[in-house]
Amino acid sequence: MADRLSDSLDGKTALVTGGGSGIGRATALAYANDGARIVVADVNVEGGEETVQLIKEAGGEAILVHADVSRPEDTQAMVAQAVETFGSLDCAFNNAGIGGGRDRNLTADYLEEDWDRVMSINLKGVWLCMKAEIPQMLKQGKGAIVNTASIAGLVGLSGTVAYVAAKHGVTGLTKAAALEYAKAGIRINAVCPGYIETPLIEGSFERVEGYKERLESRHPLGRLGQPEEIAAAVLWLSSDAASFVTGHNMTVDGGYVAQ
Repeated sequence: MADRLSDSLDGKTALVTGGGSGIGRATALAYANDGARIVVADVNVEGGEETVQLIKEAGGEAILVHADVSRPEDTQAMVAQAVETFGSLDCAFNNAGIGGGRDRNLTADYLEEDWDRVMSINLKGVWLCMKAEIPQMLKQGKGAIVNTASIAGLVGLSGTVAYVAAKHGVTGLTKAAALEYAKAGIRINAVCPGYIETPLIEGSFERVEGYKERLESRHPLGRLGQPEEIAAAVLWLSSDAASFVTGHNMTVDGGYVAQ
């Protein structure tokens, strides 16, 4: 195992949705490296199994749960499986999400079916996850939840209206829920990544010439982020080091929204 960021996750159970690739996989590995037992939840079984295998090869404990976060029965089942297997649910990273639709359409041209799908996963899915996770954390008297928002939850981006609306919803949902459960010992925060080199956008680099360079130029640091950089932020927000932090939407964006 690599050097730990903290020891506060030793023996705790962490749930990661969308854990089969990208930011989710990097965070699952980071949680495991800090001593947590991991529940990897994903619709992508092959990717999820790979993440579990990577954790086990590094000496950690992990299981895979097939879950579609837009389905309440799946979110309830993944929490139940976490508790059944490891006895608790201490940290949850609600990360599963999709892009903004098949085409970069303007608002009046956006397809209703694309709108509904983005909302069902990127916003409703986060709410359904918290709806399943919070009751268990209330039983335990504490817990830490981190949601994946985006710079698109803080500023407007043209051509991806449903994604922007959903991610703005996540930042608001995070604040409201944090206020509701602060006195119960449950901290709820979000990360707002800039453009990160994940499978979600890497396919666009091959299809659109110069796209990667254009994205890099939008970030004052002059590059895209790496999944491990988001994982480090999630790990901190989940740890005791962030014990006085709740209702916070943390930007990890290379300076994108500071412009």
